[in-house]
Amino acid sequence: MLFAAKGITKRFGGLTAVKDVDFTLEGGIAAIIGPNGAGKTTLFNVFTGLYTPDGGEVKLDEHSLIGLRPDEITALGVCRTFQNIRLFKAMTAIENVLVGMHARVELGLWDVLARGPRFRAVEGEAWRTARTLLERVGLGRQLHTEARHLPYGDQRRLELARALASKPRLLLLDEPTAGMTGSEARQLMGLLRGFVADSGLGIVLIEHNMRVVMEVSDRVTVLDHGEKIAEGTPREVQTNARVIEAYLGRRGAHSAAP
Repeated sequence: MLFAAKGITKRFGGLTAVKDVDFTLEGGIAAIIGPNGAGKTTLFNVFTGLYTPDGGEVKLDEHSLIGLRPDEITALGVCRTFQNIRLFKAMTAIENVLVGMHARVELGLWDVLARGPRFRAVEGEAWRTARTLLERVGLGRQLHTEARHLPYGDQRRLELARALASKPRLLLLDEPTAGMTGSEARQLMGLLRGFVADSGLGIVLIEHNMRVVMEVSDRVTVLDHGEKIAEGTPREVQTNARVIEAYLGRRGAHSAAP
């Protein structure tokens, strides 16, 4: 099992944001969906060390992630993006991607200060890798464009390239198509499928665009009020009565019933 979370519970004072949630991923693309306030981002924050759960366990392979810092979790192979774009706006596209490699560049302080053959070799390889990633996401002509000058859709793709620069085994994407046009969203989903096919990367995404969820996901997990109410294939989840009720409300669910 690539990734497993069991019995995750997270409270904020008297509010239970996530309650006894299990989630596993062997590979491919999984989606976590649910109405606003369902606990989706809280769950991501637990997975990546931003929150310590009040109960439960999180493992990558057999490595427990509980109690580790976010950078330590990244070094183990878990990387994420956020709902709001968090690029270094005054840095170029390629510089942003290079920042994403910090967990994988093995240079000591002396190497950096001396700037000898080892430093030049590692730096050269990092630049080549960054260029390749940017070309892969369609930004090969914007290597030296500052992030703030990129169109919104390109900024989203740059975020993806930066996340992939850390060489993750598991990539968590929080609303990756938010603000994108339909065409941009389809292109991004095609990229994700390509990375999964090429490298065996596991991807979990939080997404409100149901067309994207249904087209790209191998499995869908549904949260409502912090609890898991359904899990299965996109088709199974799409026709689940509890899921329909969570999104439409009891009255809307009855009116939507055949």
